[in-house]
Amino acid sequence: MSANKVLTRMARRFVAGETAEEALKVVASLNERGVLASLDLLGENVSSADDAKRCAAEYCSLIAAIASAGLQANVSLKLTMLGLDSSEELCRDNLTAILDIARSKGNMFVRIDMEGSAYTQKTLDVFLALRREYDNLGIVLQAMLKRTQEDLRRILDAGGRVRLCKGAYKEPPALAFQKMYEIQANFLECVNLLFERCELPAIATHDQRLIDETLKLAARRDRAKDSFEFQMLYGLRRDTWYSLSAEGYRFRVYVPFGTHWLPYFTRRLRERKENVLFVLSNLFSR
Repeated sequence: MSANKVLTRMARRFVAGETAEEALKVVASLNERGVLASLDLLGENVSSADDAKRCAAEYCSLIAAIASAGLQANVSLKLTMLGLDSSEELCRDNLTAILDIARSKGNMFVRIDMEGSAYTQKTLDVFLALRREYDNLGIVLQAMLKRTQEDLRRILDAGGRVRLCKGAYKEPPALAFQKMYEIQANFLECVNLLFERCELPAIATHDQRLIDETLKLAARRDRAKDSFEFQMLYGLRRDTWYSLSAEGYRFRVYVPFGTHWLPYFTRRLRERKENVLFVLSNLFSR
């Protein structure tokens, strides 16, 4: 089998198609089994203002389609797709347009994905500026970064909602923990803080140890099963989606789609060797 065919086969498992229509069908099938979704239109580092505005318009159309179909889903997006590389003002204007549409469609939730460390502060600045006006806006933090606990406290002080993940980017030792046990320890400290102060935190991990420890922390904190949610990537650990959902826990699957699936997928594989091993181990499993 050629390398291109292998990549295509893997991508089909982890990307929900190239069109919004294909992705919405996936979301509908998830909803039928009690699983929520977060749709992500693939693409980032948009270079022109026109392209950034076009991406924002696509997100506005996607939000309208989700609402029209009555699906249990929200959207996730990257700020570099909305023009952050060109201008923070352009990015804010595009995000504001998306948030206004989302607000008009039942106050649908919009989550800002976190990108590499070069964008961490810029992303936080945009989030905190708009969070004052929009309560349907959330953000992602990465446990691998050494600054994350401080950032988490700032966001919680602002009343923000957080999706916590390990982080997939390759970062230097000065900025990020390099050992997995260090990342896991920081992750759990952040979970504890989220359970203490966040209304509906999202715990995004495929790591069974972190899932088990999160459940223990939730029990100690007396958190109701529907007061937080687990999240995983589309295509990974499907049995876990449905088993935790069946047990009464909120569960959301991150569903990427779009024509930019190849650069997205290959970049993810390049970032960390753990990603390659995890994807390959799940390719032929459920």
